[in-house]
Amino acid sequence: MSSDAAGGDAVIRIENVGKFYAIYGKPQDRLKQAFWRGRRNFFTPFWALRNVTFEVRRGESVGVVGRNGSGKSTLLQIIAGTLAPTEGEVRVRGRLAALLELGSGFNPEFSGRENVLLNASILGLSRREIDARFPDIAAFADIGQYIDQPVKTYSSGMFARLAFAVAVSVDPDILLVDEILAVGDIGFQQKCVARMRGMRERGLTLIYVSHSPDSVKSVCQKALFLHAGQPMFFGPADQTVDLYLSHVREQSNREALEAQGELSAPVAFQSNVPGQMRYGTGHVQIQRVELRDAAGRPCRTFGFGEPITLEASFKSHIDTENLSVSFLVRDTTGIDLMGTTTYDEHVRLPRLRPGETATVRFTFSNILRRGSFGISLAVHRVSQRDYSDNVLFDQVDGCMAFNIEPDFNRPIHYKFHNPCEIECFMGEGDGAVPGSAGGLARKMGGE
Repeated sequence: MSSDAAGGDAVIRIENVGKFYAIYGKPQDRLKQAFWRGRRNFFTPFWALRNVTFEVRRGESVGVVGRNGSGKSTLLQIIAGTLAPTEGEVRVRGRLAALLELGSGFNPEFSGRENVLLNASILGLSRREIDARFPDIAAFADIGQYIDQPVKTYSSGMFARLAFAVAVSVDPDILLVDEILAVGDIGFQQKCVARMRGMRERGLTLIYVSHSPDSVKSVCQKALFLHAGQPMFFGPADQTVDLYLSHVREQSNREALEAQGELSAPVAFQSNVPGQMRYGTGHVQIQRVELRDAAGRPCRTFGFGEPITLEASFKSHIDTENLSVSFLVRDTTGIDLMGTTTYDEHVRLPRLRPGETATVRFTFSNILRRGSFGISLAVHRVSQRDYSDNVLFDQVDGCMAFNIEPDFNRPIHYKFHNPCEIECFMGEGDGAVPGSAGGLARKMGGE
């Protein structure tokens, strides 16, 4: 790894990086390889990464997505400098902190306090700086008295808490995070995401590996999709994640089709349904999508509390049953907010023969805040509650968009509002009694 004084605002430059491993079937094959000195190979070549090229500018946050074994962790180790690339070049400018393999960099015999001192000094802090920041590190990690116990006694969640607290305490220019947050509880994950957002706004450059699509969309501006060590796409986070999910669904479809064996080859999509992305086997295809208001009229703008009806028609090209139609609503950042399926709601759809069509209507009350939203729609075949036999026939992302008008009498401060019942009593606890002036105060919050 080399430093780069040029390159403008690019703080990480990855140029044609690859990582090669020789996989030996038997221990003696290594000895044979040494004797033959490359004149004959006794190993299976394996490229964990190949042809990876991208750059990250100062203050950008980049997610890395892909299935297990796609090369995500290998890439972060190469950027961190703990692994040397076989080919290509990596250039990094600035102080870098890395959260890679759980517990890496920690001495299991040392206490949490001692490991904080050791790791913070390795990352460039003086003893005085460490002592000044230690209370904040301990407070963020929130592991109580365990801070003075050997880390070999820690749970995986405690490891993650302390490692993250140390990494962010040094105010790094670049932070690498590799799936370490997955072992923490949901409260700690949210705290870490909030901290990373705040650091990003202050100029932090972030490389973030996660299997959580919503987390990548929420934290990152861009993302890299890796498959079998090869880069498939690098671009806006929401677009990259959607491509990754479509790839996963296509693979799952192929596996399901191979297992079931009775479906014909995929059918080309014939209906022209608007959308940002479309995928599936095509055996059943969405024909029409419409949003309607309470009067049944086509509508694209709704107010708080108004009913929204999503109407979708679909046509079958095979004889099939056990159909399910699903929808989800996304905000402008690509975060999935709500949705359901006819199968989950125990609504049985009719059996369809080739050429037959059916229509499904979903009606729900608008509880969303003001803004613009998109709808994704899909048709599946599924009969097992664990979705083990699920086959995706057709999915159209962004097939419909709509707006929510502001209601100044009913402000919504979060993504959506779930009406709740509110009660107020005089007094405290079990001894509380209705107030004498007006008695019990009670209202449904949302009316």
